[in-house]
Amino acid sequence: MIHPTAVISDSASIGENVTIGPFCVVDDNVTIGDGCILKSHVVVRGPTRIGKNNKFYQFSSIGEDCQDKKYAGEPTELVIGDDNEFREGVTVHRGTIQDNGITIIGSRGLFMANAHIAHDCVLGDDIIIANNVAVAGHVHMDDFVIVGGAVGIHQFCKIGAHAFLGAGGIVLRDVPPFVMVSGQKNIPQGINSEGLKRRGFDKDEVMAIKRAYKTIYREGNTVEEAVSKLAEPAASFPGVARMVEFLNNAKRGIVR
Repeated sequence: MIHPTAVISDSASIGENVTIGPFCVVDDNVTIGDGCILKSHVVVRGPTRIGKNNKFYQFSSIGEDCQDKKYAGEPTELVIGDDNEFREGVTVHRGTIQDNGITIIGSRGLFMANAHIAHDCVLGDDIIIANNVAVAGHVHMDDFVIVGGAVGIHQFCKIGAHAFLGAGGIVLRDVPPFVMVSGQKNIPQGINSEGLKRRGFDKDEVMAIKRAYKTIYREGNTVEEAVSKLAEPAASFPGVARMVEFLNNAKRGIVR
């Protein structure tokens, strides 16, 4: 169903069973997959490709030009997976040619009111981003990350899978997988063990991840020393191996 007040470009591709509500705008070079819902006053700019069964609430702005002053109108892209929910006032910008020219959002995410996802971000699946979160450009965020309200994430940071970022923090360094951080200085507070239990991690795996956390944060090791000490458990526990891989690829340093 398309409301008569909606403005749809002739070059847009609209899937089956799509609902586009009052005063929405769908621009050139936009693809919207089957079953999507644009409630009202939603703006989608292109080039943007949206998968199936996504829901966009009023005043969300999807695929707009980025806010990077180097951007000069190049045809960069936004790609969104399936089954995401974008609440009121969410903004998601396309990429820049200074990176790979594309912003990517995975599937089954929840983006609460007034969250902002900047250019060139790459976000995985099953992510929850709370109200008023600002994710700067070039941020990479793995699966099952939870970001509390009003968090600011600095450009180029990496957030590992299953990490939990407490409300109101400012993230200036990479956050390893499974780690919980809180406060303005984002001090590590342990492992997101409750989240891991909910997602089916067994007790031995969770304990190995907890021991790895202690090696990284509680024994006075440098990152290089921690990586060396974790080599043996990483061979037996995939979660520890994931932490080691993240540490080896951290470019901004990790939260401490």
